[in-house]
Amino acid sequence: MPLTLNQFLFLVLSLVAIVVAVYLVRLFIQLRRTAAEGEQTLAAVRDLAKNLSELDVLVKQRVEDIGPTLEASKKAAAGLAEISYFLTTKVLSPSSKILPLALPVARFVMRHMKKKKEKRNVM
Repeated sequence: MPLTLNQFLFLVLSLVAIVVAVYLVRLFIQLRRTAAEGEQTLAAVRDLAKNLSELDVLVKQRVEDIGPTLEASKKAAAGLAEISYFLTTKVLSPSSKILPLALPVARFVMRHMKKKKEKRNVM
């Protein structure tokens, strides 16, 4: 049975409509899955944002707590610098003239005292 042109075109258009309908159904299913995953991701992002804001508050508190510690450290470092300057300029520099003579004398006296102590312990 031969088909007329109108019947053939109707058949072709019907097949095209079926293919388009199947394609659209698959597309809508995929869009629904993507939307569900997007909602899950959005919920996870909200949780992470909440955790991040809590972490930000904690970090700000820690930074505020570190401020006085840093100030105390600066004062301690300044004090140590002054002490080291005093020791090098007022104590070690003048004593460097005396130390080469004083150290051997001090060593001799210490040995002598040690020997006397050993003699007392033996008796």
